[in-house]
Amino acid sequence: MAEKFFEYKGKPLVRSGNTVYYGDINDPYVVCLTIKNSEDYKDITLAGDITIQLLATDETLPPKDRIVKKSEKKGLFTALDLGATWLERQLKKEA
Repeated sequence: MAEKFFEYKGKPLVRSGNTVYYGDINDPYVVCLTIKNSEDYKDITLAGDITIQLLATDETLPPKDRIVKKSEKKGLFTALDLGATWLERQLKKEA
């Protein structure tokens, strides 16, 4: 049975610790969101500062060359929304 992932705008979201990957690994690009800190609010923990990277999935490229764009935002939704926009535009360029 295939695993089912959470999705945002039709693309999978996969979390490993403080890192969230957005996009299909079979596409030429994915977004990597790294949660740098978090804040407690009532009974939940909210992500604070997030590093956003648009990454090429081409494993033949050196790690530094795989980073297409990079930015920092406050809050997971703001970061994910920017990353989704970057990914959508980059994938349209490649099509």
